[in-house]
Amino acid sequence: MFEDLKPHIADLRKALSISAISVFVLFFVCFGFNEIILDFMIQPLVSSLPEKSTVIFTKVQEPFFTAIKVSFFTGFLLALPIIFWQIWVFIAPALYANEKKFILPFVLFATTMFLFGAGFSYYVVVPIGLEFLINFGSALFSAMPSIGEYVGFFTKLVFGFGIAFELPVITLFLTKIGLINGDMLRSFFKFAVVIIFILSAILTPPDMVTQFLMAVPMVILYGFSILIADYFEDKETNNESTNKD
Repeated sequence: MFEDLKPHIADLRKALSISAISVFVLFFVCFGFNEIILDFMIQPLVSSLPEKSTVIFTKVQEPFFTAIKVSFFTGFLLALPIIFWQIWVFIAPALYANEKKFILPFVLFATTMFLFGAGFSYYVVVPIGLEFLINFGSALFSAMPSIGEYVGFFTKLVFGFGIAFELPVITLFLTKIGLINGDMLRSFFKFAVVIIFILSAILTPPDMVTQFLMAVPMVILYGFSILIADYFEDKETNNESTNKD
């Protein structure tokens, strides 16, 4: 049995190595522009701060390690097409010949949805979340957020929304290989809502606003995933009918 798994383990190791190298190379590229990237990241925070408040650092090493974290995260985002390509290359041997041709649409769709989720987080969720969290205690306290803590907050939210917006991609893939269909997704809907709110609580900071802002789009995406499953199931059925005729 172990001998049978060796080729798959070797393929997995190769896919992980290529993905890691791509992130590592892009990390060094991004590190040269870390100040520009960080300035872009903190814009929602700066816009939400009251007058006389500013972003600070509380530890001597904080700016350096923040630059590393920002560069690594940006390198990861830029490497997404390569990562998704390697995911497809790894699972391709288990697919039929007609399914392997979807590699380019898969890579483009998966990358676009992740970036769309990240963009939704940056332009909608982060500003609203910061506005609520910072102003909540502004009458009693002065806001002096730490850059390291903010970057941790920011990357967690952006990554969480990027992953959440992959739901239609996963649905499309599982539908194409026949593991799920629209009826299955409908019957699981009420359980899916509960799971979505639990995941939102895990992937977002501990406040109801950002959790709600993640959960609602995910529920909508789940409904969109049902439509995707129905469409491709009907398409597959029509193709089979045509072949029989």
